[in-house]
Amino acid sequence: MAYSELIKNFEKIRAYIRDFYVYGFKSRNDFNLKSARSYDDEKRRIESWLGEYMCFTQTSEGKNVCLAVDSRATSSNPLYKAFKAKSFTDGDICLHFAIMDILYDPSISKTLNEIIAEVDELLASNLTFDDSTIRKKLKEYVDEGLIVMNKVGRKAYYSRNSELNIDELNDVLDFFSEITPLGVIGSYLKDKLKVDDELFLF
Repeated sequence: MAYSELIKNFEKIRAYIRDFYVYGFKSRNDFNLKSARSYDDEKRRIESWLGEYMCFTQTSEGKNVCLAVDSRATSSNPLYKAFKAKSFTDGDICLHFAIMDILYDPSISKTLNEIIAEVDELLASNLTFDDSTIRKKLKEYVDEGLIVMNKVGRKAYYSRNSELNIDELNDVLDFFSEITPLGVIGSYLKDKLKVDDELFLF
């Protein structure tokens, strides 16, 4: 039976899946940067989702584990089962769009306190967020390159990244725009790429 709990921090389980699927055939002792208990817990979790794709071989160094997916025998990507265990809350989604709405143009630059005040104004009737949550979300977006942070004196100002490069995502956008219910978003992004290309040509 699959684990029923949702996972907030997906990076750890993703790292194990990558090790099992991309590299494969590593024994428990090869995961020396992680605790044995952590390895056992995550392996059991992965096995509950992807047991039919897991392979085990016994060597002198111990039991090795790998994930083997044959695209000829599967009609859909089985790794989605793992991603579906990642938790997203109404708060995560609302906060994302609130921040993107407040910083809707790269020319807009606001401090953390200004963003907190505007988030409260936008969402106070439904949701409230503490300062720490908004600070962490902004840091995450800075790390991802969606938002730029500039320091003026001792104050940090946040703004949209005007140089976000999606040129290399053309094939991804083609696929996304044709197969998903919200594929129109992909079509809008493709239009943006065409406009940027035309501007470059002139």
